Amino acid sequence: MKIYYEKDANLELIKKKKVAVIGYGSQGYGHTNNMKDSGVDVAVGLRKSSPSWKKAEGAGLKVMEVAEATKWADIVMILTPDELQGDIYKKDIEPNLSAGNYLAFAHGFAIVFNQIIPPADVNVMMIAPKGPGHTVRSEYQKGGGVPCLIAVHQDPSGDSIEVALSYAAAIGGARAGVIQTNFREETETDLFGEQAVLCGGVVQLIKYGFETLVEAGYAPEMAYFECMHEMKLIVDLLYEGGISNMRYSISNTAQYGDMVSGPRVIDPQVKENMQEILREIQEGVFARNWLTDNRMGRPQFNALTRLGEEHPIEEVGAKLRGMMSWIGKNKIVDKSKN
Repeated sequence: MKIYYEKDANLELIKKKKVAVIGYGSQGYGHTNNMKDSGVDVAVGLRKSSPSWKKAEGAGLKVMEVAEATKWADIVMILTPDELQGDIYKKDIEPNLSAGNYLAFAHGFAIVFNQIIPPADVNVMMIAPKGPGHTVRSEYQKGGGVPCLIAVHQDPSGDSIEVALSYAAAIGGARAGVIQTNFREETETDLFGEQAVLCGGVVQLIKYGFETLVEAGYAPEMAYFECMHEMKLIVDLLYEGGISNMRYSISNTAQYGDMVSGPRVIDPQVKENMQEILREIQEGVFARNWLTDNRMGRPQFNALTRLGEEHPIEEVGAKLRGMMSWIGKNKIVDKSKN
């Protein structure tokens, strides 16, 4: 598999085009500010009533309504939530696209699950950073970048892969590495990783560990430090050099416990559950359930969110983090800005 870097990308390609980024959430914030700093002519497309309008203007960005931004741009990157993209596309984007435009995504959900079906004369590409948008921004500002995936779904102009690579360079991705894939592979692996490991799996593991200690009579504060706070320290070691690097850094006792007890907690049944989750993603079951819940006003989403926010680990964690003032300094997520 070939990995592209800055030397392989022509930044001038994206700098010769006008780029409209639809949405100013986490990814929109990262993409637009990085492109602006890279010298790209970029604008943010939003509803006039959006609370993000002033945030984007405050960052020195050009802001337009979605339809106007689409008409203005050569490249339209859709970075609104997956569940909203289909309606926004039909209302404000599709009527204002021109032949030869580039329609871009940071995740293939809307294309793979047929929420958006672009006209044949429009280029369709993906530039997908493998990290949250706030991290896309913070890594760029530190002189680094978040690795990106790029893919092409339609290519009437014949240069979509080069334009996608140029876009990835403008947001800092080519500093870390860019891998070419396809829309389906990116979508299915991304959904699986989020659900089974990175978000769903890790969060549930932390909560079960916390509950096990508290229910056994240990102090909630002790349980928080053991099962939540130290997670970052371990993940940083994994990020830096892999599993062996982490094991080199921890004690021999910790490594022995890791190797003999880990497979008892995460046993073969867990892998079977993961395989079932992957099957549901591949067959579109997850997408249908999520889109249906959204159309109904998100009853399941809202109920599960509320239950998560009410878990005791959140209260204990907020108190303990409040005692560690350095955590709030230079924070990645600042809701006043993004």
